[in-house]
Amino acid sequence: MQAFEDQPVLLVCQDGRVITGTLCGYDSSGNVVLASCVERIFSEEAPVEEVPLGVYVLRGDSIAVLGLLDEERDKALAWSTKTVAPMPMIRHY
Repeated sequence: MQAFEDQPVLLVCQDGRVITGTLCGYDSSGNVVLASCVERIFSEEAPVEEVPLGVYVLRGDSIAVLGLLDEERDKALAWSTKTVAPMPMIRHY
């Protein structure tokens, strides 16, 4: 995760939430601190809603996937015009 520090990331939580932000810190348990966070709320009936969260701390056991975000490609998608089905909960056994 050290290579991702101070970089834009996209995070998918086990409950299906999708959050983007800048990775500020992490610990050995996989907990992360993100700055300038935005949660994307998906719906098949309405365009993607982006809710600003600011600084956000997430427990490592609630994170399903975390990866670098290509900001240019992300901005080119025009999320406010897209309707997307929400992700189901993800369970690790």
